[in-house]
Amino acid sequence: MSEVARFFEDVKKNVEGLRGDKTVHRATKAWIDAIAPHKYAYNFTWMGRPIIQFPQDLAALQEITWRTRPDLIIETGVAHGGSLVFHASMLQLLGGGKVIGVDIDIRDHNRQEIEAHSMFPLIELLQGSSIDESISQKVTKAARKADRVMVILDSNHTHEHVFRELELYAPLVTRGCYLVVCDTLIEDMPPGSFPDRPWDKGNNPRTAVDAYLEIDSRFRPDTELDAKLQISVAPGGYLKCIDDP
Repeated sequence: MSEVARFFEDVKKNVEGLRGDKTVHRATKAWIDAIAPHKYAYNFTWMGRPIIQFPQDLAALQEITWRTRPDLIIETGVAHGGSLVFHASMLQLLGGGKVIGVDIDIRDHNRQEIEAHSMFPLIELLQGSSIDESISQKVTKAARKADRVMVILDSNHTHEHVFRELELYAPLVTRGCYLVVCDTLIEDMPPGSFPDRPWDKGNNPRTAVDAYLEIDSRFRPDTELDAKLQISVAPGGYLKCIDDP
Protein backbone atom coordinates (compact mmCIF):
# COMPACT_ATOMS: atom_id res chain seq x y z
CA MET A 1 0.00 0.00 0.00
CA SER A 2 1.32 3.44 -0.96
CA GLU A 3 1.77 6.16 1.64
CA VAL A 4 -1.06 8.15 0.01
CA ALA A 5 -3.41 5.18 0.17
CA ARG A 6 -2.35 4.51 3.77
CA PHE A 7 -3.17 8.11 4.71
CA PHE A 8 -6.71 7.86 3.34
CA GLU A 9 -7.23 4.51 5.02
CA ASP A 10 -6.34 6.20 8.30
CA VAL A 11 -8.86 8.95 7.53
CA LYS A 12 -11.58 6.33 7.06
CA LYS A 13 -10.77 4.92 10.49
CA ASN A 14 -10.85 8.41 11.99
CA VAL A 15 -14.30 9.05 10.51
CA GLU A 16 -15.65 5.72 11.74
CA GLY A 17 -14.39 6.59 15.19
CA LEU A 18 -16.26 9.88 15.07
CA ARG A 19 -19.41 8.17 13.82
CA GLY A 20 -19.66 6.07 16.96
CA ASP A 21 -18.35 8.52 19.57
CA LYS A 22 -21.38 9.66 21.58
CA THR A 23 -19.23 11.93 23.73
CA VAL A 24 -18.26 13.89 20.63
CA HIS A 25 -21.89 13.95 19.46
CA ARG A 26 -23.04 15.44 22.78
CA ALA A 27 -20.21 17.98 22.75
CA THR A 28 -21.07 18.98 19.18
CA LYS A 29 -24.73 19.54 20.03
CA ALA A 30 -23.83 21.52 23.15
CA TRP A 31 -21.43 23.69 21.16
CA ILE A 32 -24.00 24.39 18.44
CA ASP A 33 -26.69 25.28 21.00
CA ALA A 34 -24.24 27.60 22.78
CA ILE A 35 -22.96 29.33 19.64
CA ALA A 36 -26.38 29.96 18.07
CA PRO A 37 -27.13 33.25 19.94
CA HIS A 38 -23.83 34.65 18.63
CA LYS A 39 -24.83 34.18 14.96
CA TYR A 40 -21.62 32.27 14.37
CA ALA A 41 -22.42 31.48 10.74
CA TYR A 42 -22.64 35.19 9.91
CA ASN A 43 -19.00 35.86 10.77
CA PHE A 44 -17.30 34.58 7.60
CA THR A 45 -16.73 35.73 4.04
CA TRP A 46 -15.64 34.17 0.77
CA MET A 47 -13.62 36.41 -1.54
CA GLY A 48 -15.02 39.43 0.24
CA ARG A 49 -18.72 38.51 0.33
CA PRO A 50 -20.55 37.39 3.51
CA ILE A 51 -21.29 33.70 3.11
CA ILE A 52 -23.42 32.83 6.19
CA GLN A 53 -22.24 29.22 6.48
CA PHE A 54 -20.22 27.13 8.89
CA PRO A 55 -16.61 26.84 7.63
CA GLN A 56 -16.91 23.08 8.03
CA ASP A 57 -19.67 23.01 5.42
CA LEU A 58 -17.55 25.02 3.01
CA ALA A 59 -14.87 22.35 3.32
CA ALA A 60 -17.50 19.69 2.61
CA LEU A 61 -18.89 21.56 -0.41
CA GLN A 62 -15.37 21.98 -1.76
CA GLU A 63 -14.73 18.25 -1.47
CA ILE A 64 -18.04 17.40 -3.13
CA THR A 65 -17.56 19.84 -5.98
CA TRP A 66 -13.99 18.74 -6.65
CA ARG A 67 -14.97 15.07 -6.60
CA THR A 68 -18.19 15.27 -8.66
CA ARG A 69 -17.20 18.13 -11.01
CA PRO A 70 -20.60 19.64 -11.85
CA ASP A 71 -20.83 22.15 -14.68
CA LEU A 72 -24.01 23.71 -13.27
CA ILE A 73 -24.68 24.53 -9.61
CA ILE A 74 -28.16 25.76 -8.68
CA GLU A 75 -28.71 27.43 -5.31
CA THR A 76 -31.91 28.76 -3.85
CA GLY A 77 -31.30 31.59 -1.42
CA VAL A 78 -28.85 34.36 -2.37
CA ALA A 79 -28.59 36.78 0.59
CA HIS A 80 -25.21 38.57 0.24
CA GLY A 81 -24.04 36.25 -2.51
CA GLY A 82 -21.09 34.67 -0.74
CA SER A 83 -22.19 31.13 -1.51
CA LEU A 84 -22.66 31.96 -5.19
CA VAL A 85 -19.15 33.42 -5.28
CA PHE A 86 -17.83 30.31 -3.52
CA HIS A 87 -19.45 27.96 -6.04
CA ALA A 88 -18.30 30.10 -8.98
CA SER A 89 -14.72 30.09 -7.70
CA MET A 90 -14.79 26.31 -7.44
CA LEU A 91 -16.14 25.95 -10.98
CA GLN A 92 -13.47 28.33 -12.25
CA LEU A 93 -10.80 26.12 -10.69
CA LEU A 94 -12.37 23.16 -12.47
CA GLY A 95 -12.27 24.93 -15.81
CA GLY A 96 -15.61 26.71 -15.95
CA GLY A 97 -19.34 26.27 -15.57
CA LYS A 98 -22.34 28.22 -14.37
CA VAL A 99 -23.98 29.06 -11.05
CA ILE A 100 -27.65 30.02 -10.88
CA GLY A 101 -28.82 31.83 -7.74
CA VAL A 102 -32.54 32.15 -7.00
CA ASP A 103 -34.02 34.44 -4.37
CA ILE A 104 -37.42 36.01 -3.84
CA ASP A 105 -35.77 39.32 -2.92
CA ILE A 106 -32.29 40.14 -4.19
CA ARG A 107 -31.66 43.46 -2.50
CA ASP A 108 -30.16 46.20 -4.61
CA HIS A 109 -26.99 46.60 -2.56
CA ASN A 110 -26.33 42.86 -2.69
CA ARG A 111 -27.02 42.68 -6.42
CA GLN A 112 -24.58 45.54 -7.03
CA GLU A 113 -21.82 43.82 -5.05
CA ILE A 114 -22.40 40.46 -6.73
CA GLU A 115 -22.49 41.95 -10.23
CA ALA A 116 -19.27 43.86 -9.53
CA HIS A 117 -17.45 40.75 -8.32
CA SER A 118 -14.76 39.07 -10.42
CA MET A 119 -16.72 35.79 -10.20
CA PHE A 120 -19.92 37.27 -11.65
CA PRO A 121 -19.28 36.10 -15.25
CA LEU A 122 -20.05 32.58 -14.00
CA ILE A 123 -23.19 33.65 -12.07
CA GLU A 124 -26.80 34.16 -13.15
CA LEU A 125 -29.28 35.77 -10.73
CA LEU A 126 -32.99 34.98 -10.87
CA GLN A 127 -35.36 37.01 -8.68
CA GLY A 128 -38.57 35.32 -7.64
CA SER A 129 -39.79 32.55 -5.40
CA SER A 130 -37.95 29.30 -5.99
CA ILE A 131 -41.27 27.46 -6.05
CA ASP A 132 -42.91 29.73 -8.65
CA GLU A 133 -43.49 27.88 -11.90
CA SER A 134 -41.91 30.62 -14.02
CA ILE A 135 -38.67 30.42 -12.01
CA SER A 136 -38.49 26.64 -11.86
CA GLN A 137 -39.07 26.46 -15.62
CA LYS A 138 -36.11 28.77 -16.29
CA VAL A 139 -33.87 26.71 -14.01
CA THR A 140 -35.06 23.45 -15.56
CA LYS A 141 -34.31 24.78 -19.04
CA ALA A 142 -30.74 25.64 -17.98
CA ALA A 143 -30.29 22.24 -16.30
CA ARG A 144 -31.25 20.41 -19.49
CA LYS A 145 -28.26 22.02 -21.22
CA ALA A 146 -25.81 20.88 -18.53
CA ASP A 147 -24.05 17.55 -18.22
CA ARG A 148 -23.64 17.42 -14.44
CA VAL A 149 -25.94 19.30 -12.07
CA MET A 150 -25.65 19.99 -8.35
CA VAL A 151 -28.44 21.65 -6.31
CA ILE A 152 -28.29 23.45 -2.96
CA LEU A 153 -31.52 24.46 -1.18
CA ASP A 154 -31.06 27.33 1.28
CA SER A 155 -34.04 29.68 1.11
CA ASN A 156 -37.28 29.53 3.11
CA HIS A 157 -36.75 26.76 5.69
CA THR A 158 -40.35 25.68 6.35
CA HIS A 159 -41.29 22.06 5.69
CA GLU A 160 -43.84 23.00 3.03
CA HIS A 161 -41.47 25.25 1.08
CA VAL A 162 -38.48 22.91 1.17
CA PHE A 163 -40.60 19.90 0.22
CA ARG A 164 -41.90 21.78 -2.82
CA GLU A 165 -38.33 22.78 -3.72
CA LEU A 166 -37.35 19.13 -3.52
CA GLU A 167 -40.17 18.18 -5.86
CA LEU A 168 -39.06 20.83 -8.37
CA TYR A 169 -35.27 20.68 -8.18
CA ALA A 170 -34.27 17.19 -7.02
CA PRO A 171 -35.12 15.74 -10.46
CA LEU A 172 -32.52 18.09 -11.98
CA VAL A 173 -29.62 16.55 -10.05
CA THR A 174 -27.58 14.20 -12.20
CA ARG A 175 -26.34 10.79 -11.17
CA GLY A 176 -23.26 10.96 -8.94
CA CYS A 177 -23.84 14.59 -8.01
CA TYR A 178 -25.29 16.02 -4.81
CA LEU A 179 -28.47 17.61 -3.58
CA VAL A 180 -27.61 19.61 -0.46
CA VAL A 181 -30.43 20.74 1.83
CA CYS A 182 -29.19 23.37 4.28
CA ASP A 183 -30.35 24.02 7.83
CA THR A 184 -31.60 20.52 8.58
CA LEU A 185 -29.88 21.36 11.87
CA ILE A 186 -33.06 23.19 12.96
CA GLU A 187 -34.64 19.84 13.87
CA ASP A 188 -31.86 19.18 16.41
CA MET A 189 -32.09 22.56 18.13
CA PRO A 190 -34.29 23.42 21.12
CA PRO A 191 -37.90 24.35 20.27
CA GLY A 192 -38.39 28.09 19.97
CA SER A 193 -34.83 28.76 18.78
CA PHE A 194 -36.20 30.90 15.91
CA PRO A 195 -38.96 33.04 17.46
CA ASP A 196 -38.99 35.50 14.54
CA ARG A 197 -39.13 32.83 11.83
CA PRO A 198 -41.93 30.55 10.59
CA TRP A 199 -39.81 27.39 10.96
CA ASP A 200 -39.04 25.43 14.12
CA LYS A 201 -38.53 21.92 15.41
CA GLY A 202 -41.00 19.69 13.54
CA ASN A 203 -41.33 22.17 10.65
CA ASN A 204 -38.02 22.57 8.85
CA PRO A 205 -35.74 21.25 6.08
CA ARG A 206 -34.97 18.00 7.93
CA THR A 207 -38.62 17.03 8.19
CA ALA A 208 -38.97 17.85 4.48
CA VAL A 209 -35.95 15.72 3.58
CA ASP A 210 -37.22 12.77 5.61
CA ALA A 211 -40.61 12.98 3.90
CA TYR A 212 -39.12 13.37 0.44
CA LEU A 213 -36.76 10.42 0.76
CA GLU A 214 -39.80 8.21 1.32
CA ILE A 215 -41.00 8.93 -2.22
CA ASP A 216 -37.72 9.33 -4.14
CA SER A 217 -35.24 6.45 -4.11
CA ARG A 218 -32.63 8.27 -6.23
CA PHE A 219 -30.95 9.84 -3.20
CA ARG A 220 -29.00 8.53 -0.23
CA PRO A 221 -27.79 10.61 2.74
CA ASP A 222 -24.00 10.74 2.88
CA THR A 223 -23.60 9.47 6.43
CA GLU A 224 -19.81 9.27 6.09
CA LEU A 225 -19.70 13.00 5.40
CA ASP A 226 -21.96 13.67 8.38
CA ALA A 227 -19.64 11.65 10.61
CA LYS A 228 -16.59 13.47 9.33
CA LEU A 229 -18.04 16.95 9.74
CA GLN A 230 -19.81 16.67 13.11
CA ILE A 231 -20.32 20.46 13.06
CA SER A 232 -22.66 21.23 10.15
CA VAL A 233 -25.81 23.17 9.28
CA ALA A 234 -26.91 20.22 7.13
CA PRO A 235 -26.75 16.91 9.06
CA GLY A 236 -28.63 14.37 6.98
CA GLY A 237 -28.90 16.97 4.24
CA TYR A 238 -26.00 15.92 2.03
CA LEU A 239 -27.84 13.68 -0.42
CA LYS A 240 -25.98 11.81 -3.13
CA CYS A 241 -27.85 10.99 -6.33
CA ILE A 242 -27.35 7.31 -7.08
CA ASP A 243 -29.51 6.89 -10.17
CA ASP A 244 -30.64 8.63 -13.35
CA PRO A 245 -33.97 10.50 -13.41
